[in-house]
Amino acid sequence: MTSGSDPNRPAIEGGPVVILVEPQIGENIGAVARAMLNCGLTELRLVRPREGWPNPRAVATAAGADRVLDGARLYPGVDYAVADLQRVYATTARNRGMTQHILTPRAAASEMRGHWQAGLKLGLLFGPERTGLINDQLPLADALISIPLNPQFASLNLAQAVLLVAYEWFLTWPELPPERVLHTGQSAPATKAALINLFEHLEQELDACRFFSTPAKRPSMVRNIRNAFERMTMTEQEVRTFHGIVAGLTGRRKGDS
Repeated sequence: MTSGSDPNRPAIEGGPVVILVEPQIGENIGAVARAMLNCGLTELRLVRPREGWPNPRAVATAAGADRVLDGARLYPGVDYAVADLQRVYATTARNRGMTQHILTPRAAASEMRGHWQAGLKLGLLFGPERTGLINDQLPLADALISIPLNPQFASLNLAQAVLLVAYEWFLTWPELPPERVLHTGQSAPATKAALINLFEHLEQELDACRFFSTPAKRPSMVRNIRNAFERMTMTEQEVRTFHGIVAGLTGRRKGDS
């Protein structure tokens, strides 16, 4: 396809952060950068890329989307990459047996647009090319995106998946919903860092009271607890309240002992 780029025309930009978890090769990162800029997305985050970063092989497949690559930020883990975000959407191709909100790219784009208009910081989370995201990473997402394709051949490469989701986001630009803002005094949605801190506080106290009686079941129980809290879409004030609840309950227990 011939280039349709015109540097003299105004850019249509803004939207969710794209997070690639353990991308395998530089060429795929470059292709993702190209797909992102096609759809007006410019913020790229990389979690432990297999070939390290920066990677010169990403430049060729980026086809001019150098600004995305130049601004890419490196993170040691998914928790760090999503810490400042308030809504995260993760792509998955498989049913993971977990109770989560599952959307098509189009439905996700519409939902994200409303959050964007409300001033929330959003993220799109993509797993490694061969395996996708692992179960322990999915509770960090507020919803999952599943791309409906031919059931007999639904295989996508990483850049294709990013492009499909990003394009649906881009299509929401011409028909923006009415702008929504948080009312004065209403607490803002909690960041992922605040939620993770709450999870760790709760899990520490659950360990202390031997709630996880079967060690082998602890990982799955922790995932289910975190997933339940994520579905609540908690505000900053609600996170502080739950910290107080946990502290109050454990303080009374320790005082009674």
